[in-house]
Amino acid sequence: MDSITQMVLGAAVAAAVVPAQQRRRALIYGAMLGTVPDLDVLVRYADPVDNMTWHRSYSHSLLLLPPLALVLWWLAKRLDGAIAVAPGRWLGAFLLALVTHPLLDAFTIYGTQLWWPLDPTPVGLGSIFIIDPLYTLPLMGAVLWLGWRARSPAAGRRALTAGLAVSSGYLLWSVLAQQYVLDRALADRQRPTEASASLMATPAPLTTLLWRVVQRQPGSYDEAYMSLWVDPFPTPWVRHASRDELGPALAGHPPYERMVWFTHGFYGLQTEADQVILRDLRMGSEPVYVFSFAIAQTGDDGLRTAPAVQLDQAQPRSVMFSWLAERLFSPGSCLETPDRMLAAKPTPSPIGSCGR
Repeated sequence: MDSITQMVLGAAVAAAVVPAQQRRRALIYGAMLGTVPDLDVLVRYADPVDNMTWHRSYSHSLLLLPPLALVLWWLAKRLDGAIAVAPGRWLGAFLLALVTHPLLDAFTIYGTQLWWPLDPTPVGLGSIFIIDPLYTLPLMGAVLWLGWRARSPAAGRRALTAGLAVSSGYLLWSVLAQQYVLDRALADRQRPTEASASLMATPAPLTTLLWRVVQRQPGSYDEAYMSLWVDPFPTPWVRHASRDELGPALAGHPPYERMVWFTHGFYGLQTEADQVILRDLRMGSEPVYVFSFAIAQTGDDGLRTAPAVQLDQAQPRSVMFSWLAERLFSPGSCLETPDRMLAAKPTPSPIGSCGR
């Protein structure tokens, strides 16, 4: 999740466990600790694929964060005598502020290596977008109320309880909504069926009411959207080719192997000019994805692997967000699919069109 969300979550859980008279102090500690795991972005690697796939690994490990919490608590206790008033509860505050960070990240699609190094498999449920105001605002409201308005310990406790309950309830809703979308996709008779296909569903930016569904099978992947407002099933399904026949020639190439592993197989291979492009299908939408890498070159002498280069794809955010806003309230049959719309760049029709 974004840094602001992690700060307010860390502040809220830390303040919830310390003595009432020390809650405001805990807000500061918790907010700082809530951002510590993401400091791994300061470590840069020569390979851009390594930059992507090592993020949320050791720094987000539930095996390493508890010892780190103990060390940071010990240092803070030596520097801040107030912590010695209730050292056990403060240790719990440090621990919760750190471990809730990767636990929340695991609900996004990116991939969090919770059990590194014993099991580095990335965990990415994908039920919530990396920025979702409906999750963040209840926590932010509770933290701000406690920090500036709460006039009694009871009022502060109620604010924290309400903020944590509402945000946790919303997180649960996102999981249930995702499962509903997946169930509807599996029941959709219009969905292309493949024996070896894999299916995933992720929410659109800033909402859990519009979902993007991707089905990956050998040689292609299918994409559809489902609005919980208007769609009984994801629609329309659009098939895109993937140059999977290049896989054997790429086998053993570290960027390729690591991305196949990290994406759980949700990647696409395309050739553009003389480059082989690998795209992470989990984040973005056809034809623009957040993570795309050139990993090989083609020529008269065949395919040659090359060091990975991350592609800087200009994202037409205003056009895409306009489409997403309209798609939320309009059946898929009423609109161009994103790839065709971005190619033609038509003027989006008003929200509520198509007979709604």
